[in-house]
Amino acid sequence: MEKISASIVTYNTEVFLLKRAMDSFLNSSISGPLVIIDNSPNDYLKQFCEGIRDVTYIHTGRNLGYGKAHNIAIRSHLDHSTYHLVLNPDVYFDTTTLEKLYYFMESHPQAGLAMPKVFNTEGQLQMNCKLLPAPMNLALRRFFPVKSWFKQINNRYEMQERGFDHVMNVPFLSGCFMFLRTSSLKKTGLFDEQFFLYAEDTDLSRRVHLQFETLFFPDAAITHLHARGSYKDFNLTLQNLKSAIQYFNKWGWFFDRERKEINARALSQTNRMVQEATSLDKIKVA
Repeated sequence: MEKISASIVTYNTEVFLLKRAMDSFLNSSISGPLVIIDNSPNDYLKQFCEGIRDVTYIHTGRNLGYGKAHNIAIRSHLDHSTYHLVLNPDVYFDTTTLEKLYYFMESHPQAGLAMPKVFNTEGQLQMNCKLLPAPMNLALRRFFPVKSWFKQINNRYEMQERGFDHVMNVPFLSGCFMFLRTSSLKKTGLFDEQFFLYAEDTDLSRRVHLQFETLFFPDAAITHLHARGSYKDFNLTLQNLKSAIQYFNKWGWFFDRERKEINARALSQTNRMVQEATSLDKIKVA
């Protein structure tokens, strides 16, 4: 049984970005097989990937979408790996990151998903711990991102008041780096393939969170380029909107009672976890 397998989905990805992400995973002492699912029109990455130990390159020949492409890799390792890492090609990290996450998950058997701290290339913390979104959250963030009177609503959605220095059980963890327990995926299912791009991570996080803990782990860190393509490309904006509609059609729009209960419980639990961790820190200092 492999400790960790991983998959990276590419689409017209620059070689240097892919190489950096691949090296981050493969240079770990506990890394296992890595699958590159290439949705690009041509297989220019094939030559680069061939011959690298533990790397399998699959060229789909068409853009299957993010979740559907990752599912190809996940299915092939579901019975052979204890954990599977869903990794963006614009992410990189040091050689200790996977080990930290592995031993953290081993000590938290109730967890189905974990995510480390995420920084941008300038060293700024990305707010990738979130509550489950309501339609208003996504609309305000997309169309009114600089309005100061929305700040309190957005801060609550991003759980900013909880801080990012303690373990937290968070219902929505970003899809750029999803450290998943494969036994949990067998119960929750894989990515919902109706989502071509965007919202697939929200949906999977929610399904895992309903049966397991989905934990933010601050003692490990990654760097994420995060180009925010949907804010720059009109076609990606439309795709983002389509995925949001599909998500709310699936889970509920304004009367999603389960969302309200999950978010209220998450705020209560994370507040308690932060308070307990803070108390322990004070005892250690004393």
